[in-house]
Amino acid sequence: MGRAWKGFLKSGIILLFLSPFVYIFYHIDFLEFQKTPTPPFTNISVSSDPGSNQNSCAFRWLSPKEIHEENILLDSIAWPNTPSVPAPVSLEGTSNAARSKCVILPRPGGGSWLVGDQLEVMIKMFDFKGHPKNHGGDFFLTRLHNQALQAGVAGQVVDHLNGTYSAVFFLPWEGKSEVEVTLVHPSEAIPFLQSFSGERPNGVDYYSTFQSGSLTDTTLCNVCLPSTQQPQCNYTDLNTGELWFCYKPQNLSCDTRIKHFHKIRKPIKAEEDILFKTGVTMNVRIPSSGPAHVTVFPKKKGQIATRSNKDIPGPAGYYYKGLWNSLRGSTVKQFNNASAISQCLKNKVVLMYGDSTIRQWLDFLSEELADLRVYNLHITTQFGPFVALDHVNNIYVTFRCHGLPVCAGTSPVTELHYVANELNGIAGGKNTVVVIGVWAHLTSFPIKVYIRRIMSIRKAVVRLLARAPDTRIIIRTANLKQFPTRFLAQLSGDWPSLQRDKILRTMFKGINVYFVDAWEMTLAHYLKHELHPQRPIIKNMIDVVLSYICPSK
Repeated sequence: MGRAWKGFLKSGIILLFLSPFVYIFYHIDFLEFQKTPTPPFTNISVSSDPGSNQNSCAFRWLSPKEIHEENILLDSIAWPNTPSVPAPVSLEGTSNAARSKCVILPRPGGGSWLVGDQLEVMIKMFDFKGHPKNHGGDFFLTRLHNQALQAGVAGQVVDHLNGTYSAVFFLPWEGKSEVEVTLVHPSEAIPFLQSFSGERPNGVDYYSTFQSGSLTDTTLCNVCLPSTQQPQCNYTDLNTGELWFCYKPQNLSCDTRIKHFHKIRKPIKAEEDILFKTGVTMNVRIPSSGPAHVTVFPKKKGQIATRSNKDIPGPAGYYYKGLWNSLRGSTVKQFNNASAISQCLKNKVVLMYGDSTIRQWLDFLSEELADLRVYNLHITTQFGPFVALDHVNNIYVTFRCHGLPVCAGTSPVTELHYVANELNGIAGGKNTVVVIGVWAHLTSFPIKVYIRRIMSIRKAVVRLLARAPDTRIIIRTANLKQFPTRFLAQLSGDWPSLQRDKILRTMFKGINVYFVDAWEMTLAHYLKHELHPQRPIIKNMIDVVLSYICPSK
């Protein structure tokens, strides 16, 4: 965290903005909440039959046009159908990385590999009995790398739906490059990932604390709640239509709600756990049949790069000597000192909205810029809002967590604002930069909840660009995490993150926004995949952001 907000008190300061440089402070006591009640329903376990019936939620109303778009989006992320897993779950017919093989195919037309070529790797899957698989649906991550050069690029995977796959790589640097193919999940595990939160939220319980005088109560909340005799408080946002409900406290009114917090449910053991065993069926390297590396030579004048599959989109970029080089959009410049960063951000208003993976960027800036002072508002670190000012260079940076659902600490409900509502209050202009990252807290919810959230944010973005076209809007995609257990993989693992990442990119296609491709920037890097990427990756992300704000002339 930044220097200025370290240490926390039980009482805090709320900041009311009259202008970027005039503040009114007033005091509010933070209240203690009582012991949380037991949820009226148990964890929604995924049975051996992943298609078993579960109670479904009602989602926010959509117009016919939005329903049509939603159907297209759902079709775009549809996973290949796989045979049902019979009970009891066994590994016999399951994809086995250790028995499977990948092989580098020869260069089309022969000769040596050249910079700019497209390399293709064929993957052939076998099950635990040693039989070849005859259907698709396995989930892979692939990259080409040279750790000595701190170089890496993500591969693109094509599922041929018959047990074979192609991994396609762009060759951006000369020298030796090693192919790495990882089976994240076998196809047999995907139905259990799909059904975990397919119809209703799962894995996390959300609560609100209510208080009036000395009387307090805590009740369960969510976008939908099981029907009981207990009445519900409806906190649906009137502007965005985002749903949120809490069971009404017995002796308190709905308007006495003051705090939000959560508890992750205790995982329930299930027979399908064997499909999510790290190093056996999950996150396992596919061995190579033959050499796993190629040597790439510089392309000489007149030589033409080869492309084995012209329909495969190229990567967003690649690392070379630890630095990210973009292959789409702006050239990435290096902002290697405080002076360069401050000069780019001078006279800028930077408004950040999202989760803690966005807050990392504010942390980075506050640590790099001695004059960028983060004001300690004595509030919960996970949620914010945080305000940072550099009076010398007239730089104003804020971070605010997105609205419910949120899984981090305890927050006053007054501080949980939906991103769309925040965007509607921005004047915008050439000196305004808006950063958005919304994904990590919605992976345990049905994908339709995420689609509706991004729809409301997109509408607000379009309105903002209509009234202030010079506003720079930057969107951070999801990143890899590689969680080690079945429950965490279902709750917030790479597969549900990938689904939301695809939705996000598709929904903002054709709109004047700029992407920071956190997915490829974590996949291509040699560092371990973590929810909060390590500092070298964050430094590269900040360079991409600043290059969008201050592009090369």
